[in-house]
Amino acid sequence: MTTTTQRILDLAAAAPASHDEDLVLLLREANELYQQGLESLRHTVAARFAGLSPGDLVAAATAAGMPCDASQDRDELVLLLALAEWEMTPAAMAYSEMAENAARRGVCLIPEE
Repeated sequence: MTTTTQRILDLAAAAPASHDEDLVLLLREANELYQQGLESLRHTVAARFAGLSPGDLVAAATAAGMPCDASQDRDELVLLLALAEWEMTPAAMAYSEMAENAARRGVCLIPEE
């Protein structure tokens, strides 16, 4: 069974040789996996920080380099903490590079209007 990370790495490796619709399909799958990975990590981070006060969550998010303020609710702060951690994973870095390279080639998931 392939892990989320391995599948994203495989998709990122296949992207340079792909064009147009094939590249969009690779990006779409990688994006879905990216979102699944982030959501999974969000649950882990929520459990890890369950006992912290909102003020402590703000301090933790700020220390992680995520801009935030005390007006944000607990779920938003936990998401910021998860995002800070997720962005440092090989899967997230590979996806970001894949999306940036595709954008330079004129391919992205957001249609131009």
